[in-house]
Amino acid sequence: TAPPGPPVYVDLAYLPGSWSARTVDEEFFRRVRSLCYVVSGDDHLKEGVLRSLLDALLAGKHQWGTDIQVTLIPTFDSLVMHEWYQETHDRQQELGITVLGSNSTVAMQDETFPACKVEF
Repeated sequence: TAPPGPPVYVDLAYLPGSWSARTVDEEFFRRVRSLCYVVSGDDHLKEGVLRSLLDALLAGKHQWGTDIQVTLIPTFDSLVMHEWYQETHDRQQELGITVLGSNSTVAMQDETFPACKVEF
């Protein structure tokens, strides 16, 4: 349990992957308020807790009481993410949450990979 205190405001926060993803709950999102959250780590462990992590974002953001816009940036494609996005789209809009998807690719040397640009 975190000690009481004011929330922390940041521009960009990476959400932990693997087993650490289980520590990201509603209280995390109440306390760590970011303009952008990056959901990285395409692994089977994160896939198992991804839905609860995303639901925690909605619940935590609801407690902010401000009109701060939030961007969620997934770095991998996931069926769980797609289902959550479709099922909670109206709630995301109410709370000012945008899920950033990208069809852009970047080619560097001999590899091509998906990419997006984030500006502050």
